[in-house]
Amino acid sequence: MAYIGRDTDKISNVEVLDNITFDGSSSYTLQKNSVNFTPSSANTLLLSIDGVVQAGNFTVSGSTIDFGTAVAGTSTCNFILHYGVGLITAPSDGTVTSAKIGANAVTNAKLNNDIISGATELATEPADTDEFLVSDAGTIKRIDYSLIKGGGITVADQWRLASDYTFTGSGDLDSNLEQVDGNGQGTLGTAMSESSGIFTFPSTGIWLVKFNATKFLNGDRRSSYIKILNTTDNSTYTTRAEAITHIKQSESNTTYIQGQTETLLDITDTSNHKVKFNVFTSATTRGSTNDNRTFFTFIRLGDT
Repeated sequence: MAYIGRDTDKISNVEVLDNITFDGSSSYTLQKNSVNFTPSSANTLLLSIDGVVQAGNFTVSGSTIDFGTAVAGTSTCNFILHYGVGLITAPSDGTVTSAKIGANAVTNAKLNNDIISGATELATEPADTDEFLVSDAGTIKRIDYSLIKGGGITVADQWRLASDYTFTGSGDLDSNLEQVDGNGQGTLGTAMSESSGIFTFPSTGIWLVKFNATKFLNGDRRSSYIKILNTTDNSTYTTRAEAITHIKQSESNTTYIQGQTETLLDITDTSNHKVKFNVFTSATTRGSTNDNRTFFTFIRLGDT
């Protein structure tokens, strides 16, 4: 009965090459079935010349074998065998263990793009949907950057009174207001918005609000107020911070004073939580479009 299955010359991936016809040269072309053949290396070849087995006494380059000396045209090539890597079959699922994988054998070239390998540099801040690996009680899980990025200061804004403001009694600073824009000055993040002296916050969070005011008067004044007022219903305003000083005329001339106050506000609704600034005195509140004389500072410290 005839043998059914793989040819015997393939059982161990041993390939039988065409015999060489010698012509007195030192180098010849290896072929299999009349097609040029490139062996794995010289060490994988075994051949016989005139009944003498040859191994390790020749070199190969591509499909060329070189004996280093002329082989007489009267010599006979008995056989040429090429030894491959052995019989190859697909392993069963779950049979390849870590012990069977060589150290340093798995390189970045064999990893898919969804594997975190460190092969590619991220030179900018991650997007909110970029993912990191964390150990949750010993279990490796992935987590979006948006859930772990530091709060930090994301908004720092500053506005000022652009020109002097004079009136008697109490009044809101509701005109001639501008965001600072002098040479070297700067802000961070999304700016506050202002309309008729009412400031709207660009985002929720815990905000530090500061009010600095400079005033002058050619005379005396027993008290001079500055106030920060806020609303949580976009209607009713309540004083949240206040500073009181006085003016005592010096050298019978215009005298200057400065007041400062600040407060922390928990902004949970940007539509209804707003802030404004008020002064009380007959003195003139100083303003300038070139530098900060009377100004307001807004710093978002973190999440609410």
